Order: sequence, then C-alpha cells, then structure tokens
Amino acid sequence: MPSPTQKALAKVPGPLRPFLVQHRSLVKFLLVGGTCFVLTLVINYGLKLTVCGSKPVVALTIATAVATVVSYLLNRAWSFRSEGSHKEAIPFIVVSAIAVGVNDLPLLASRYVFNLREPNVTHFTQEVADFMSGMILGTLVAMAFRYWAMKKFVFTTTKASGETADEQAEPPARVG
Repeated sequence: MPSPTQKALAKVPGPLRPFLVQHRSLVKFLLVGGTCFVLTLVINYGLKLTVCGSKPVVALTIATAVATVVSYLLNRAWSFRSEGSHKEAIPFIVVSAIAVGVNDLPLLASRYVFNLREPNVTHFTQEVADFMSGMILGTLVAMAFRYWAMKKFVFTTTKASGETADEQAEPPARVG
C-alpha cells in the first residue's frame, strides 16, 4: 500500500518527481515559508493600517515574530522532523532573532537611509518601497539565512534521512 507521500508524488509530472524526492525537506520548508509569508503579510498590514501606522518597522517585526513561532511549529513537526526533546528551541530562538533582524534591514534602509518615506516621496511610492524592501527582499534574504541556519544549527538530529520510513521508500513508479 503506497504512503500518502507516494500517492501525492504519483500525481506530479514525471520530470519533477526526482527533484521533489531528493529535495523534500527544501520543498516542505518552502511550503511552510509560503504559509508564513502570507501570515506575515496579513499581520504586517493589519498592524500598519491600525495601531502601527507610523511605525512600519515595528509592524514588520511583530508580524515576523508571530510567523516565526508558527514556522517553528510547522518546521519541527513536518519539514525537519526532529527526534527527542525540544533541545533545538534555544538555537531556533537565536537563529530566528537574527533572521528577524535580517528581515528588517532592507526596510530600515529603505525608510531611513534612502528616505523613501513621506514627505520625500508619495504615499504610494512609500508603500511600494516598504513592500519591496520589507516583504520581498527582507523575506528572501531572511529565508535563505533561515534555511541554512536551521539545517546547520537547529534541526541537526533527524531520523535516518530526516523522513519517516514511508517517505524513505523508493519513489513510485511512473503511472500511466
């Protein structure tokens, strides 16, 4: 009986299967990251449009911190499947704190180094610059840092190859 992972892989176009099998922790990490990106976006703009209207870096920091907690839970349970206790919590907190700072740097530079804020630019330009620097550039740089640091320092003790026995099985044969 094929596992749920094997059933899902059977629906993927043939040329993509080897990549997905070989890089399954990266694919899972990216899915978790995408979910947390949307969460960060919603919280960030919710805060910017209400209580943090004049403090965009604070809004982004809070949003990123909340999404980081969700990311930890999802990555620990699914992407990296650690064994044992919660011994990775302290390194995770350290890596995450650094990553929140990395995520904030492009927005800080946009707002306070390049002065892409009102009254120097239009409100529309300010918001586009905030989105591109904080949500896009900051997230991409922090994501690359997090993936490297999580594998290197946090989720280091994994089952055999980081997957369950079902997921270690051979990829399913080509269907149809």
